Amino acid sequence: MEQLDSVVAMIALTMGVGWASGINLYATLLMLGFMANTGNIDLPPDLEVLANPLVIAAAGFMYAVEFFADKVPGVDTGWDTLHTFIRIPAGAALAAGAVGDMNIAVELAAAIVGGGLAAGSHAAKAGGRVMINTSPEPVSNWIASIGEDVAVIAGIWAALQQPYVFLGMLVVFILLLIWLLPKIWRGVKKVFGFLARLITGGSDESIPPPKPQPLPSNSNADLNKQQH
Repeated sequence: MEQLDSVVAMIALTMGVGWASGINLYATLLMLGFMANTGNIDLPPDLEVLANPLVIAAAGFMYAVEFFADKVPGVDTGWDTLHTFIRIPAGAALAAGAVGDMNIAVELAAAIVGGGLAAGSHAAKAGGRVMINTSPEPVSNWIASIGEDVAVIAGIWAALQQPYVFLGMLVVFILLLIWLLPKIWRGVKKVFGFLARLITGGSDESIPPPKPQPLPSNSNADLNKQQH
């Protein structure tokens, strides 16, 4: 039973860091480093560097920058676009490091799964923010940003302390993501399509002009019938 619990804990940490990195990488690094420094967790050897005070300070600084950038409409979308090239590779690297001293095949599999989860959660976050930015008020951005931070912190804690619960919730998230991503993608396309038409001066809808209908022609026989 202890061996099963150990394997489940490793899987939960691997998937947890991948999922969380796609939403807020710096909060994930800060949470892992803080919990390791306070003695709440023992990080795998490849992730022990996260407990270094210099790494914690850098993660804390970048988290503070993201905390404010993430709450400004438009700026958050630019920030998410830039971090497409940061969150996904980092999620893959953290997931590979979370499996500990395993063979290369296990580490590669963990990197693939972690990177995939990071890509999925990042796509949901970034796409959802594009939709939220169609609203002129900033309150919805603040609520979404704070909710994402709380979800990351709670998710990492659950992955470390309640791995079975976390994995169950992760399955629900993946099912919801499969259903939600196509809808988010369609919404994002509409938003950017509207912006493109606004910039180019095009109309919202392109309605072709009606085709001229030919006038009905009556034969001589029909005219004779009408005269009689």
